[in-house]
Amino acid sequence: MIKLFRVDHRLLHGQVAFSWCHTINANAILIASDDVVKDELRMATMKLAKPNGIKLVIKTINDSAEAINSGVTDKYNLLIVVESIKDAFRLIEKTDKIQSLNLGGTKKNENTESLSKAIHVTKEEKKILSEILKKNVVVEIRQVPDDSKKIVDQSMLID
Repeated sequence: MIKLFRVDHRLLHGQVAFSWCHTINANAILIASDDVVKDELRMATMKLAKPNGIKLVIKTINDSAEAINSGVTDKYNLLIVVESIKDAFRLIEKTDKIQSLNLGGTKKNENTESLSKAIHVTKEEKKILSEILKKNVVVEIRQVPDDSKKIVDQSMLID
């Protein structure tokens, strides 16, 4: 069962690994990333960051969708983390089992605008978020469980 589906450009780190896993009672983390599966150093770093007693699986976006759709992940309280809004959309398009998306952190640069202190989006990402909302997926901004939820709606994505 998917307990939390999160976008966080840092993927797995203390905030995700400990506070979120504890709050949602996760017993498995799925890192869905085409890039990480090709990078041994990043994979090793993710394995070091996972809390004891929590299963960690790192798969491509396609393989992640396949696992979710097959039902093999249903036995877990699952935390899924992707690196970008684009990757979140790719996964959402491949499965109907995702009902909500947590935006936890995206990189700030000269081409982004802030939706919150930790969420910075490009025009393309705003369009992607709009498409995600059209699929009836609830999108919230919340870095840590104790933060109050900020629900994203279409009005926040208009240029």
